[in-house]
Amino acid sequence: PEANARKAQRGDQAALEEVIAQIQGKVYGLALRMLWHPEDAQDATQEILLRVVTHLATFRGESTFFTWVYRIAANHLLRFRKSRLEEQGFTFEMFGKDLEEGLSDSSVHPDDSILFQEIRVGCTLGMLLCLDRPHRLAYILGEILEMDGNEASAILGVRPVTFRKRLERARAQIVDFMQARCGLANARNACRCRRRLKQAVERKRVDRQNLLFGHDPENARAFSKVLVNIRQLEETQRAVALFRSHPEYAVPNFTIAVRDLLNSSGVARANKT
Repeated sequence: PEANARKAQRGDQAALEEVIAQIQGKVYGLALRMLWHPEDAQDATQEILLRVVTHLATFRGESTFFTWVYRIAANHLLRFRKSRLEEQGFTFEMFGKDLEEGLSDSSVHPDDSILFQEIRVGCTLGMLLCLDRPHRLAYILGEILEMDGNEASAILGVRPVTFRKRLERARAQIVDFMQARCGLANARNACRCRRRLKQAVERKRVDRQNLLFGHDPENARAFSKVLVNIRQLEETQRAVALFRSHPEYAVPNFTIAVRDLLNSSGVARANKT
């Protein structure tokens, strides 16, 4: 994307749209993990992409282009309005109680793997919301996206030692919670996605006509085999393996929306100067 960014800095509109296409998936993936709901993530992503485009002239190549984009995204997501689930004040204690109370031995669609995927992805993303935003970002960058400490600390604008401490605390909280509550990470736990499904449908947390995360039937069908491998890992590695097993998120195309916003505000012309 660096080459397209340089062309876009010189006013190449096609290159600018290509830049948006190249980075929108990474930005949306970060926003979704931070905010949980796709609509909140879409709002944040559009704002971040607009900020990237309007500040493109400030990219000097002192880091990779993706690192520069992630820095803008991280700063924006730390300040972004509370998402609809964050408004509920999620904590690990609250989440744990909800998991205990939502189990059923019967399932409305016991063979529907795509609904189980909806539960699995939504539940694990919900766990991230139990972390405060700085620790959530550290966990996503360092653990899920596997960035090294120097890159992640540069993105977050903190010292490497500060990033490592945040990552260690966040990792410990996620691992402890999953080992105590999640039946995917620890087969001794009672919670299972199929046992959560009945109540989730009844409470309209899962709408089979409007799925938020269940978009990949192939991933859903293959997960039982993936889970066998995950459970063979060390306990400390199972949690992040579950996050990395998520299907590819369904990324909207933001190119037209961002282009229209630029044209309507006139900042596209200003960015060329």
